[in-house]
Amino acid sequence: MYALWIREGKLKVSSEWNKDRQIKFTCQDPCQLVRKTLGDPVAEDMRYVVKAVVGEENFIDMTPNRSNNYCCGGGGGFLQNGMPDQRRAFGKVKFDQIMATGATYCITPCHNCHAQIHDISEHFEGGYHSVHLWTLICLSMGILGENEREYLGPDLADVDVLPSKELEE
Repeated sequence: MYALWIREGKLKVSSEWNKDRQIKFTCQDPCQLVRKTLGDPVAEDMRYVVKAVVGEENFIDMTPNRSNNYCCGGGGGFLQNGMPDQRRAFGKVKFDQIMATGATYCITPCHNCHAQIHDISEHFEGGYHSVHLWTLICLSMGILGENEREYLGPDLADVDVLPSKELEE
């Protein structure tokens, strides 16, 4: 829907905030959404949205990607199963794939992917950040509040910060 709304001009995003910063992003193709259901068309829409909010020149795709992308290892209940060592060992493939991009941020449209990719970055000391797609959409529109920046690094801490009281108005 985000891609449709951007194409129709209903969602007015901009990548201008990242023009000078040139912060690099990659994105995770969630298994349920891409590989198991909607396939490459939804993966293409996600890339369209990502490029619209961070700048095409600041997007680095993982290899492999889209329907062939690797699972992060957090879905299907694995995130909550109480076996963190096994989950992280499986997630090492995804960690290495993210690290190979050199991106500072991995955009995660799925909550399980977000939690797993965040965890493996901390566990394996990757240094990259995991961020929800909607967080970047809001940031690109200048409406991301100061209390909505938990997963952003210091390089994005000052981008169009709106105090909470302004968001309430």
